[in-house]
Order: sequence, then structure tokens, then C-alpha cells
Amino acid sequence: MLYFVHCIDKPDSQALRLANRAAHLEYAKANIDKIIIAGPTLTEDGQGMTGSVFIVDFPDRAAVETHFASDPYVKAGLFEALIIRPYRKALP
Repeated sequence: MLYFVHCIDKPDSQALRLANRAAHLEYAKANIDKIIIAGPTLTEDGQGMTGSVFIVDFPDRAAVETHFASDPYVKAGLFEALIIRPYRKALP
């Protein structure tokens, strides 16, 4: 099943994000078979990162929660919110 995951960074957490970015990307690459699309959300000027958006494919919500619990960003306490919603692709 597809899930939309919106991770929202805590305020003033750019340094924490950058310190854990390499480990986060390695974790994502190791699980690439479950990721449909992923990337950071950006500040209005496009220069800073404010969170992450994922569309992932897991059998159920519990599997999504387990996956993200092991993400280095989550372990580092980067996010103030992690929103998980079932998702259905409609277009194209």
C-alpha cells in the first residue's frame, strides 16, 4: 500500500539536519525498493530545507512506522511532526 509521509523539521534545526544528512541518505538508499519518491521541502527562497516528503510502499502503517523509527533523522530528533497517511496515485 502507498503512504504519504510528511516530516516537518523542528525550528532552527538546519545544523542537526546537515549533521545527519549523510546517514539519512544512506538509510534511504538501503531501502530504495520501498521509496516511490522522496525529497526535502524547502524554504521560500529554495536555499534551506524545512522537512521531507516521501511516497513509500509498505504492507501497512505499522511497517511505515517501523521504517521511519530507524531513520537517522528520526533518531536524531530532527522532526517536530511526522505525518503518515494512506495514499492513492490518481494521475498521470
